[in-house]
Amino acid sequence: MSTLAALADIFEPQLCRTLGDVGFLDPASTADNVVLRLPVLLWPQRALLEAAIAERLPNAALATRAMTDQELGELRGTLRGAMVGATLTERHAKTRVLGISSGKGGVGKSSVTVNLALALAQTGASVGVLDADVYGFSVPKMLGETGEPVILGDLVVPTLAHGIRCVSMGYFVADDQPVLWRGPMLHKAVTQLITEVWWDQPDFLLVDMPPGTGDVALTLSETLPRIEMYVVTTPQPAAQRVAQRSALAARKMQLSVRGVIENMSWFVGDDGTRYELFGAGGGASLAEELGVALLGQIPLEPALRHGGDVGSPIMVSDPTSPAGLAFAALAERIRSQGPARRYAPELTVR
Repeated sequence: MSTLAALADIFEPQLCRTLGDVGFLDPASTADNVVLRLPVLLWPQRALLEAAIAERLPNAALATRAMTDQELGELRGTLRGAMVGATLTERHAKTRVLGISSGKGGVGKSSVTVNLALALAQTGASVGVLDADVYGFSVPKMLGETGEPVILGDLVVPTLAHGIRCVSMGYFVADDQPVLWRGPMLHKAVTQLITEVWWDQPDFLLVDMPPGTGDVALTLSETLPRIEMYVVTTPQPAAQRVAQRSALAARKMQLSVRGVIENMSWFVGDDGTRYELFGAGGGASLAEELGVALLGQIPLEPALRHGGDVGSPIMVSDPTSPAGLAFAALAERIRSQGPARRYAPELTVR
């Protein structure tokens, strides 16, 4: 077996392809001297790939270099070819696009998105997260992955954190920098986050939507017409009424509303007593009004909030906690639902 053949099937997780598929092995490599060529020397998975090569060929000398412009062009061509090769129905029909929405801020929508994505990934699914909350982006911090995505010309390679891929406006502007854009700029930015990103073929693409029913929601409904909407609310009646508007707006845009997720449902004190700090019944009432299922109730836990602040989500730090188990059960219910029976053959998720 040749040197390249011995290493070609090593999986590269950032691009979800083998080293042979993406041309990461220099053709001049030999059994004694292996040359790994990467798009950039600071490639996020460099250490992992070098370790995998060393395990296969422990006696070989290993050198790593950056790709030439020509090699980068060939890589972009390979990825671009896969992106435009077929429609979603033909090439990517297994992907379910889940829009996590709310009528207003402050209900924990981003926390639900991140931990639900991790819960789905822990079932063995491949998962991507698009943080479409352009003004209030928070997913990068919650995931603990602040490194910028890799830019390959006109193609963006998502970051990889805890096994899920993510793109957010938070990777392109400073954390304290406000985004002051009108509708056309928002439309262009959100469209680029979808069409110029190497999403490959995830089983699930979760979209953390901005609160309300503004320009971004309209753009997403046009760009991702197969998106399945999940409405996040809290138990209090006021939040329920606002969340209902978000769901009804989604239906006006001909999007499928699949279920309700109630967050901050209760808090369990040190004495074991359950305290319903925000009231009770809001999620069930909203689900009944919309004619959909109440898919999950997530308890309020300090560790859940703390994990989002320090970049260690509870599905990573403590998946067997009550909140962790609630997210795992939620993920299983969403998986068991199957995709919405609505197809748009013109859609291409890239």
